[in-house]
Amino acid sequence: MGTPVATRPRESAPRQHRRRRSNVRPTSNKNWLGGAAGWIWLLIVVVPIYWIVITSFKSQSNYYATNPLVPPTEPTLANYIMVIESDFPLYFVNSIIVTLGAVVPAVAISFMAAFAIIRGGRGRFLKSVNSLFLMGLAIPLQATIIPVYLIIIRLNLYDSLLGMILPSIAFAIPLSVLVLSNFIRDIPKELFESMRLDGATEWGTLWRLAFPLTRPAVVTVAIYNGLTIWNGFLLPLILTQSPDKRTLPLALAAFQGQYSVNVPAVLASVLLTTLPILIMYMVGRRQLLSGLTAGFGK
Repeated sequence: MGTPVATRPRESAPRQHRRRRSNVRPTSNKNWLGGAAGWIWLLIVVVPIYWIVITSFKSQSNYYATNPLVPPTEPTLANYIMVIESDFPLYFVNSIIVTLGAVVPAVAISFMAAFAIIRGGRGRFLKSVNSLFLMGLAIPLQATIIPVYLIIIRLNLYDSLLGMILPSIAFAIPLSVLVLSNFIRDIPKELFESMRLDGATEWGTLWRLAFPLTRPAVVTVAIYNGLTIWNGFLLPLILTQSPDKRTLPLALAAFQGQYSVNVPAVLASVLLTTLPILIMYMVGRRQLLSGLTAGFGK
């Protein structure tokens, strides 16, 4: 018999595969053009905000004597004190009343209307109501400002906060119904059927099942409508006349006209006007992002 020949054990396929992968150098395709465009856009956004913030802490004489992009050597709060003493708290309270008075009813009505449209959408009446809401999206506020003005006068609501709240509710409902109905449509029908078998009414199903599952959409709609109504300028301009009924955007325009030369005071009023919006975003940021990205995960 011949002597056995020593054979070299074969390397396992995974080890060969690992060696082959180790010899390959990773290649990275970096999008330099996209990165440069992103940094340019960041500078375009950040530089004006930076200028507004540092200028609001400058005095009027210091603003014209120094470089606009250089921080103040002696920061002062005189501009903010001047703005607060110029009936700014009154305008702030008016904006809060108008915003909350319009957002809360608009979101509640839109949520119940969207639930009724989805749950009973086979009826002709609800289909016509849904079509009416969709038609409301095609009508801009500027096209209806004269009829709204005449209706508010006939109702004896001119120059009042309620006269601004009612049209704001009407213009906030169509888009809110569209967004909320899409979210309610994505809820499985088996959940509604199980709630019905447990003896729950439609009202109980609305608030115990549909509302918790669509909370991100409700928060998203509330924040969007809050931003729109808070920054609204046309309705307060047309439907009010007295200075004590002004909201912040309208008062900001009047303040800018009153202190047209005092640029730091105007920018201080701008910062005070945007603070509630920033607080609203910080409070509902998580719900807002989840509501905006919910459709991409389905």
